[in-house]
Amino acid sequence: MPPADLTPAVDKFVRMPININSVNEQKHLYFMSAKGPPPEGPDPFGLVSDELKPLSDYVKELVVSENPVLTMAASHFFEKRQGKRFRPTIVALVGRALAPSLSEYMGSNLNKLQLQLGQITEMIHVASLIHDDVLDEAETRRGGAAVHTVYTNKVAVLAGDYLLARASVLLARLQHLQVVEVMAGALDSLVQGEIMQARSNKKDLLDMNYYLRKSYFKTASLICSACKSAALLAGNSESDDTTVAAEEFGYHLGLAYQIVDDILDFTGASASLGKPAQADMELGLATAPILLASEQRRELRPLIERRFKEKGDVQKAVQLASTTNCVSLSYDLAEFHAQRAVDALMRFPPSDSRSALLKLLHLALSRDS
Repeated sequence: MPPADLTPAVDKFVRMPININSVNEQKHLYFMSAKGPPPEGPDPFGLVSDELKPLSDYVKELVVSENPVLTMAASHFFEKRQGKRFRPTIVALVGRALAPSLSEYMGSNLNKLQLQLGQITEMIHVASLIHDDVLDEAETRRGGAAVHTVYTNKVAVLAGDYLLARASVLLARLQHLQVVEVMAGALDSLVQGEIMQARSNKKDLLDMNYYLRKSYFKTASLICSACKSAALLAGNSESDDTTVAAEEFGYHLGLAYQIVDDILDFTGASASLGKPAQADMELGLATAPILLASEQRRELRPLIERRFKEKGDVQKAVQLASTTNCVSLSYDLAEFHAQRAVDALMRFPPSDSRSALLKLLHLALSRDS
């Protein structure tokens, strides 16, 4: 088995349309729109809920350590605030969608390996959340207290590290060299994303392409790598169109998801996400809405360059941006990536699982929390 190609997907697939309003529904088998009706198909979470039910209990067993405090901190998010298990659901659905025979797949060893990949993906994701909250000094996460506020920064960092260590053990048990490489590459990307966010210069802060690269490394890379790994586990080679389609689907879904997240933060709808409105700007971050607004209101640029550090900068930025169509343009960008994800997904064989992934994509795009 040759080594995996670890070229970041953000350097292989398109980041921005030539014209942000250039999506043409006539060219697509299914046209994806945030305001449009949801596609027909089964509920994505309901379709795999029985398969994913044991996930939290299994992960909690995996992170038991000799130190009870470390065990409690590492299992913090696997207790009550589990979210919708977005990433494990994606992996489970991709695994089902790529199975030649669903009846033979269910309960098989391959089925167990795909679910294990979903567990690994969730453990990596939760570890990144714990570390992010320490770096951002966030008080809440998923509507509850962040781990470091319940324990200490040191315990939180160690809990995140421990989750990553346990995920690595589970990853090795898949016994698939390319999958190990691809998922290890996702870990590398998460760290790169944090560094890009912390160390960007003034020019980078105003650059939409830089923002999209950072969004890929911080968010989309894990979803993208998990989808590619699911295709590899299913027996496809790295060069097969199915594997490329899975990677491309995960890449565009991840970017669409992050852009919508940033829109909700900007508009104040993020209160139901368990974090305060305009939290990104309070951290000195300019996301899609503000960057697009700055192309129309150049007065925003000095505020972005100084990371909204002066008193009243955030309020002024919101006021200036609200005089533009930046939210609409941001949704156009999210819809562009969602449409590219649809086009990749349509290269999968037709199935209920493919339809559920289509519906999941629409939920990610149209959500208001």
